[in-house]
Amino acid sequence: MASKAPRENIDERKLTVGQAQKKAVGIPGILHSMEVSLNQMGALRSAQTLLKINQKDGFDCPGCAWPEGDKRHAAEFCENGAKAVAEEGTKRRVPPSFFAQHSISELREWDDFRLGQQGRLTDPMFLAEGSDHYVPVSWERALGLLADELRGLDDPNQGIFYTSGRTSNEAAFLYQLMVRGLGTNNLPDCSNMCHESSGSALTETIGIGKGSVSLEDMYKAELIIIAGQNPGTNHPRMLSALEKAKKNGAVIVAVNPLPEAGLMRFENPQTVRGLVGGGTALADDFLQIKLGGDQALFQGLGKFLLEAQRRPGSAREGRVFDTAFIEAHTAGLGGYLAQLEAVTWDEIVTATGLSEAQIRATGERLLASKATVVCWAMGLTQHKHSVAMLRDVVNVLLLQGNIGKPGAGVCPVRGHSNVQGDRTMGIFERMPAGFHDALDREFSFTSPRAHGFDTVAAIEAMRDGKARVFVGMGGNFVRATPDSDVTEAALAKLELTVQISTKLNKSHLHVGRQALILPTLGRTERDTQAGGDQRVTVEDSMSAVHASRGRLTPASGNLLSEVAIVARLAELLFSTDDGGTRVGAPVADWRGLAADYSGIRTHIARVVPGFEDFEAKIDRPGGFILPHGPRDSRSFSTDSGKAHFTANELQYPRVPEGRLLLQTLRSHDQYNTTIYGKDDRYRGIKGGRRVVFVNQADLDSLGLADGAMVDLVSEWKDGVDRRAPEFRVVAYSTPVGCAAAYYPETNVLVPLDSKADVSGTPTSKSVVIRLEPVA
Repeated sequence: MASKAPRENIDERKLTVGQAQKKAVGIPGILHSMEVSLNQMGALRSAQTLLKINQKDGFDCPGCAWPEGDKRHAAEFCENGAKAVAEEGTKRRVPPSFFAQHSISELREWDDFRLGQQGRLTDPMFLAEGSDHYVPVSWERALGLLADELRGLDDPNQGIFYTSGRTSNEAAFLYQLMVRGLGTNNLPDCSNMCHESSGSALTETIGIGKGSVSLEDMYKAELIIIAGQNPGTNHPRMLSALEKAKKNGAVIVAVNPLPEAGLMRFENPQTVRGLVGGGTALADDFLQIKLGGDQALFQGLGKFLLEAQRRPGSAREGRVFDTAFIEAHTAGLGGYLAQLEAVTWDEIVTATGLSEAQIRATGERLLASKATVVCWAMGLTQHKHSVAMLRDVVNVLLLQGNIGKPGAGVCPVRGHSNVQGDRTMGIFERMPAGFHDALDREFSFTSPRAHGFDTVAAIEAMRDGKARVFVGMGGNFVRATPDSDVTEAALAKLELTVQISTKLNKSHLHVGRQALILPTLGRTERDTQAGGDQRVTVEDSMSAVHASRGRLTPASGNLLSEVAIVARLAELLFSTDDGGTRVGAPVADWRGLAADYSGIRTHIARVVPGFEDFEAKIDRPGGFILPHGPRDSRSFSTDSGKAHFTANELQYPRVPEGRLLLQTLRSHDQYNTTIYGKDDRYRGIKGGRRVVFVNQADLDSLGLADGAMVDLVSEWKDGVDRRAPEFRVVAYSTPVGCAAAYYPETNVLVPLDSKADVSGTPTSKSVVIRLEPVA
């Protein structure tokens, strides 16, 4: 029997703090997964759903993008995957009567957890200008209203079309086609806020913005460096791969400002040893690095390798640099080595907060390894100097030839389940010319070439009156973005805001003059169209594409699939009264594509390289792997045709005295902006989220006690005080001068203009703050 949704916000004054854990998953993970599943779905629905997650004949988990192996466990999901599916497969509903009972003004006072727990949206809803209540609306009127607004734009660039990583390949491809058919490349997406720095650095250095490793490479690696990532919470199934790598002899080095339970010890719930045998210790070394110091670490590792290379006999014997690989496949080594010579060990130690001996010990790990993988996530991508930082990661791998050989390579670990696939499908404001050319040939139109807005630029355009309509395909834009007050005010200036959603969230409450909620099918649900039951596809973090087919009865008979929503809207936008196509619009059978998604895949196969024979490839259990030049043949699609060493000036944050450097992060009871609960089991937090983790030495110097209540106030060069009120201080193991707190509550502190060079990613891991005691 499923439980009822909460009727009030959780009182965070009752928050308690216990001991942080030193191990992850195990029996507590199983019990919590079952508790959430039963509360949301009940026993029968839980059994029907959980056993189909990530199975070859089932559906792809709507959570993280970690890949599955060929041989799969009957329970091929993690604790947070179970939570994600329970939230989508819930029996709870948000019908029109809910909005009649609760006003927008009231709902804005609800916290994220309470909103999300209400259940699935069931009907299209409309908020008229000046109204405080959504009212039900037909699909015909809703899509007609949106089409009228889009056709009425003075300039197509006044429309902004956001996408989250949950969207399937088929829906994403149609969506970008529709948007480009309107005449704009305004396609910001969640990648702009997470791994855009990875894509920028990798495209420049190796010619493709994707990781180069497979699961088999992880298992064959001799050394795995995991930097700025917490797999125990954010990608729990990765722990199984690390355990297997460990059993095969790999050394694992964790680099992170916070000690993460999942990298200390993993109790695999799929094995007897994991449940009752104590599990597996994963990290051999833990480098507790200062926020933003990772570039200095990798420059230090490069400097160590250079010194080792220059020892008598080393170069001749090839024990350090892979000179054959460097000569045949790389360019720019001289400039990089000059940078390593210029940087001093004193500066490296200052920037990292590590000792020179620690860095040299990691260098010895590199020397001993013939196959090294470097994994990273947001801890490396959300700084001003993130792109330079990641170029230096690539530099170290290139020195030893660790690109394009078994057990080695770059591994940016993506978050949302199809965020990489959406980019492959064209969800990007700056797609290359070759994609546009192929799209134009396929659909007999001319797509716009001028670059569109990324996420930060989109908020700026809304703020500055340069945009009129916002459409969000999934996600929770208002809670995912930086500078929350600015973002909310920017959305309020628009003529129309539209959210294509499965569940209620804050983005439905911070709206333009008019607003629409368009409820859509979830990944777990059966998608039946005129052509029968449909399947969709996704691409995981390692470039594997496979099919996903939902099994549950839809939450409402009035839901449309994302594909159907886009196709119906496009037909309204581009069709003439006699059934033809408007001049200049893409020529497509929108109705036929909505009826049978294989038609979309036929188009994709002719536009996107690597998808030839798409339909046949996904008929194979497990799908197929997209081509990757550096991995497959050590070929690099750069201007020179070689991988590029780069010389990067060393950068790291400088924090004024009396201030701290804040990183925003997830709790264990959340996924992105979705809050599953108010606990963080691994960090010892129960019953609340408004906590800030601070080193005891910093508390002493600031005259604050563990448990004190403070406001977090960020400081930026614009002089604006951005404030997150009433946080409880928690003394915690974090580097001196560094602090941590959960987002989205702290997104308000991240200035819109504080973004990474080149990529434009918000700097959510390096926010200068002061702590102001609450009277």
